[in-house]
Amino acid sequence: MADRCKSPRGSANDGRDGTGTLLRARLARVIAAVLEGHSLTDALQQGREKVAERDRALLGELAYGVCREYFRLQALSAMLLRQPLKDRDREIHALLLGGFYQLLHTRIPPHAAIGETAGAARLLGRKWAVGLVNGVLRRFQRERKAFLSRLDAMDSPELRYQLPGWLVRSVKDAWPEQAHDVFTGLSLRPPFTLRVNLQRNSLSDYAALLGEQGLTARPVKGVPSALILDEAVSVDRLPGFSRGRVSVQDAGAQLAAFLLDPRPGMDVLDACAAPGGKTGHILEYARDLRLVAMDADERRLERVAQNMARLGFSAQLVVGDASRPEGEWAQRRYDRILADVPCTATGVIRRHPDIRLLRRAGDVAALRVRQQAILDALWPLLRPGGKMLYATCSLLPQENEEQIAGFLRRQPDAHAVMLQPGQGMATPHGLQLLPDTLETDGFYYALLEKQGD
Repeated sequence: MADRCKSPRGSANDGRDGTGTLLRARLARVIAAVLEGHSLTDALQQGREKVAERDRALLGELAYGVCREYFRLQALSAMLLRQPLKDRDREIHALLLGGFYQLLHTRIPPHAAIGETAGAARLLGRKWAVGLVNGVLRRFQRERKAFLSRLDAMDSPELRYQLPGWLVRSVKDAWPEQAHDVFTGLSLRPPFTLRVNLQRNSLSDYAALLGEQGLTARPVKGVPSALILDEAVSVDRLPGFSRGRVSVQDAGAQLAAFLLDPRPGMDVLDACAAPGGKTGHILEYARDLRLVAMDADERRLERVAQNMARLGFSAQLVVGDASRPEGEWAQRRYDRILADVPCTATGVIRRHPDIRLLRRAGDVAALRVRQQAILDALWPLLRPGGKMLYATCSLLPQENEEQIAGFLRRQPDAHAVMLQPGQGMATPHGLQLLPDTLETDGFYYALLEKQGD
């Protein structure tokens, strides 16, 4: 089990030019930031700016790997340290986790993984920790088999599934028959899925273009725009990426545009739009829409603008709070509304492994309140006869079926449209996709139609 995800980077920087220690120090700072509650995406964005361009991919590989394997790496740390490190030494703790990951899951030579990781402690301003890190990693390498046997003998849900215990219990309660497959799916690396712009090329034509580049892909049942590549590649290798012929987006996320089903000439509101993947797909799905893309985070809204520019589309971008509609955009009435609400993101853990560390059981109740506020605030903006698509990337019924059942009780003019696409399973009020295969991440959708003339 310990060696199941060997990195393909057999020629990783071994530090002979002095950059190896810098890379490990930067990795420690990225992981420490995640342990302090920051997202891996944000931490990595800052970290990559501080290392050589050639090392950025490796930094990402290591950071994502440490987050994926966190619970086992943390258990090893507890075994090997005589006493836990203090909070002020979180970067040294993160350095150890990175060292264990390199020894277990990469082809980096052990002498480089140990030496450069230990040397990084000096760059972090902790000279005293050089010997500690060196000694701990060397002991693990010497007694590796014994430590891994002890680890495998420990019976805990965190170590068995690499997930927090509260989430393991929640998934088993919600999906008892599918839980094992869900846990297996969440442990895998995510598929590299493309969204083909069907306005500019057919799925088969684009698959043929990929073949000319030596890339093989397969379609996804029930998602007409999706192709899964057999191997992940740089977007620079995707024909026409810079010109908007294709995007990278999970097949489950691509269902949103098809379920929303906007028609030419409609007024559409994409609430909580950043980073803009679903926004772009809505515009690819139907021409001549009057689309408002709104998000509370002005910085993340810039990502939407970048996506629109690459795709060659335009939309009205608005900074605003979906739970408190204010301003010109809130005075309009819409034919379609996408409410892609904040959630626990438990369905996309394999794509965002830091969720394992960041999410807490207590977050569910607070997010439910936020989701309810958004639903209730957006509903008056929908025209009679219009449709609102409620979307989460959650596996938890509290955010999904239970949330929609409560909404329908509060809104007598709301009707849930039954959904029966080729992916996922039908629920009483919507559709649930589980990350139990390598075709989609976990998503929930409910399509709500407003009754009236």
